[in-house]
Amino acid sequence: MRNEPNHRQLSRRTLLATAATALAGCRSPAAAQPSPSPTPSPSPDRSPAPTPSPSPSTGSALPTRPEVIARHSGAAPTQWGLDVTGVITRLPEGSTATALTFDACGGPGGSGYDADLVALLRTQAVPATLFLNARWIDANPTVFAELAADPLFEIGNHGTSHRPLSVTGRSAYGITGTHDLGEVYDEVAGNTRKLTALLGHPPRFFRSGTAHYDDIATQVVTDLGERVAGFTVNADAGATLTAPQVHRQLTTTPPGTIVIAHLNHPAGGTAPGFATALPALLATGRHFVRLSEALP
Repeated sequence: MRNEPNHRQLSRRTLLATAATALAGCRSPAAAQPSPSPTPSPSPDRSPAPTPSPSPSTGSALPTRPEVIARHSGAAPTQWGLDVTGVITRLPEGSTATALTFDACGGPGGSGYDADLVALLRTQAVPATLFLNARWIDANPTVFAELAADPLFEIGNHGTSHRPLSVTGRSAYGITGTHDLGEVYDEVAGNTRKLTALLGHPPRFFRSGTAHYDDIATQVVTDLGERVAGFTVNADAGATLTAPQVHRQLTTTPPGTIVIAHLNHPAGGTAPGFATALPALLATGRHFVRLSEALP
């Protein structure tokens, strides 16, 4: 759906409920309209995101697949959605910065590259965290090398096959999630190993395909030494919003938020929307950071 949103900035959940297209930029264009977003399970006493286990950056190998399965065997998830235990949805309290994050999903309809968007970030010297799927990396090896070498950006893990992260096969936007602990492990660790080999160090942050999780799957991500990055504001609704809509989303975004958008759909409104919004925000003194700067 491309209905014009309210003039007020739309929250992550409001945008999902009204547009029902969030993160759809990672689907094939021929796919049917996404099914309604599952409502996250209530968890009023949500605890802070757990501290990641030691990762290869500290000289420790990833835990093995059997080790992770044994660790969580028999555990049943109690939460499902965008905002569950272990998912970081905003910057620490009191932060005056904004974190821009961009997904590149790969696969059918999702392996494009928005060169104009990246050029804009470079021209404006605006840092960002780029969540890259293994399929997108394989389709864009030269671009990946350029992005990885640019200190303006940090590279995050967007999964191996771009699947929602579930131990029971839950789906989001018509995309079937991982079915069990072993598949959760493969979805995270497969791209962790690819990125570690390419970057020379493991990624620090993970975001699943569709950004949906259950609370057991987020524990597996933690076991693998990565932190789960959600979002506060969806700037482009899966690269489906027009440039004016993207502009409105960004210019009404308060400090302290994590913004999600997409860099794999160059024909969308993402780049032109950012092109008008970023200078306006910078003129007001808005400060932008990579996730690792705000979440050490």
